[in-house]
Amino acid sequence: MRAEEDEKAGAVGGGDVGVASKAGRDSGREMWSGTVRTEARGTSLRSTEMSAHHGPEIRTGFLKDGKPIQLKQGKEITITIDYSIKGDENLISMSYHKLAIDLKPGSTILCADGTITLTVLSCDCEQGLVRCRCENSAMLGERKNVNLPGVIVDLPTLTEKDKVDILQWGVPNKIDMIALSFVRKGSDLMLVRSVLGEHAKSILLMSKVENQEGVANVDEIIANSDAFMVARGDLGMEIPIEKIFYAQKVMIHKCNIHGKPVVTATQMLESMIKSPCPTRAEATDVANAVLDGTDCVMFSGETAAGAYPELAVQTMANICSRAELYLDYPFIFKKLSSEAPVPLSPLESLASSAVQTANISKASLILVLTRGGTTARLIAKYRPAMPVLFVVVPELKADDSFNWTCSDEAPARQSHCQGFDPNAEHRYTKGI
Repeated sequence: MRAEEDEKAGAVGGGDVGVASKAGRDSGREMWSGTVRTEARGTSLRSTEMSAHHGPEIRTGFLKDGKPIQLKQGKEITITIDYSIKGDENLISMSYHKLAIDLKPGSTILCADGTITLTVLSCDCEQGLVRCRCENSAMLGERKNVNLPGVIVDLPTLTEKDKVDILQWGVPNKIDMIALSFVRKGSDLMLVRSVLGEHAKSILLMSKVENQEGVANVDEIIANSDAFMVARGDLGMEIPIEKIFYAQKVMIHKCNIHGKPVVTATQMLESMIKSPCPTRAEATDVANAVLDGTDCVMFSGETAAGAYPELAVQTMANICSRAELYLDYPFIFKKLSSEAPVPLSPLESLASSAVQTANISKASLILVLTRGGTTARLIAKYRPAMPVLFVVVPELKADDSFNWTCSDEAPARQSHCQGFDPNAEHRYTKGI
């Protein structure tokens, strides 16, 4: 089973988060969730379960006889918003109902991960038709993803299927985090939390910014997110490819300042889908992401469909560990402190002072006692040079003899905070 192989690779090589993309309610997803927990149990490794959802995506439609069609450079093709039509070399459908309204002559349409480029020649809003010219020759299959660079699409943050998947699969399977695609503004996160209802307190939200609207609103998105992902795949089709490196650095830096965990994803070790060794450029890309300040690097095809999932995880872990040796922690602390919003809250002031003292004294460990994890997250925000161990202290109460005891058995829940290495099976039952 692929999920079992991938999770074992994570257990051996250092994987921390298991991701279920296109979350559904089928038995395969349930086996995936069980495998993640089973493989993590009995190890010292953290295991967070994250469910990824489509969000406001656009796709091409079905084709006659279900066979791919040949698009030729320079040839014209018409696009309809009637998704019931089965397309051919002259007419295809797309799932966006306002396609003819939002596009204009000269606009670009990218299909199939950007491998097909169409230039808009004319739009018929009444008929819902868009006439285009093919800019390159390629084969187009069914249900391929579509990007409209520079266009603000009028689609819901969560589809009805997304809501069903979250409430009927994600919540019952106790997922830790939801990754939201194509987040465009801060209010998108508020909407998802309203859908989660009472479960919003226990499920974290990770935003994936993948279009120009999201880039423009990145500050409010970060402020409303629990975590953030630099998803370079779709983003690379929405903004010029030569600007990706700068967008990555800016978004990582903003997350660091706000103390939000940040993930860098897409094509990190892409060649390891087929090769047992990454390219030098890929290895450098991973290391530079670490030096930029990313908290996590994420696989996609390397472990989902690659020939060397375990080796890919081991290789990524080795590169990250080596890159961390070259981090200048005192400089990072100074930079984060100089850009922190002032005045600092009393708790954040305490956390930054603790990190500064630990760095100066070359402490081996920072021990944090906390109830909800806020103090530990603030400590981790300032990137101490040593590990951070935080202990969850249960609520205490006084009995008649005025002895302090735990009010109840309190499970130690794992966390995605930097530096925390949880043991989810332990329970704290003794008085403090």
